[in-house]
Amino acid sequence: MRVISLNTGRPREVEVNGQLVRTSIWKYPRDGRLRVTTINVDGDEQSDLTVHGGALKAVYCYPSEHYAHWREELPGADLPWGVFGENITTEGLLETSVSIGDRLQIGSAEFMVTQPRQPCFKLGIRFGRDDMVKRFLASGRSGFYVSVTREGELAGGDRIVFTERAGDSMTVSAIVGLRADDRGRDEELRRASALPALSPGWQDHFRKRAGVGAKGS
Repeated sequence: MRVISLNTGRPREVEVNGQLVRTSIWKYPRDGRLRVTTINVDGDEQSDLTVHGGALKAVYCYPSEHYAHWREELPGADLPWGVFGENITTEGLLETSVSIGDRLQIGSAEFMVTQPRQPCFKLGIRFGRDDMVKRFLASGRSGFYVSVTREGELAGGDRIVFTERAGDSMTVSAIVGLRADDRGRDEELRRASALPALSPGWQDHFRKRAGVGAKGS
């Protein structure tokens, strides 16, 4: 398992239907070693902190293996590393094999898996397609966010190593499938809502669907 590309981007304003939209979804590969803090990678900046970024979504990882699917799905589209807005393009690390709460080491930094990605309309802006969010969700190829449990430095080509596997957790793929399935069983919903490493917003979503009271009540 390794880092294929390390990508960052700054906010920019793009015109959409006559209105300016501020977005940081344009990410570009970076050379050399970059420092990662509990908020983001050096040279990266989120545009709207009400829905992006923060400690639990400090870094976004996306499997390079998914690019083959998108080349077939979107023939002729330009798909450089980082086009999905990911900070780390990975190899050998799929949603089916990564669980919420798993801990990873990359370079001198350590991370914990916190949630899948739920894209907003800005993904459609990046691709110039109104249907891109729908296509992305239907694909099940979500990628995943990680929090930074130890600050450090990393670079393209670095090995990715599991330092701890979360016991009795659920894979990122399972969480994505459960959210997409309106028929999710209460037992599964309660289990997902109780995962300590899962971001609070996702916990609350599953808790409400299972009819469970607010956490701590």
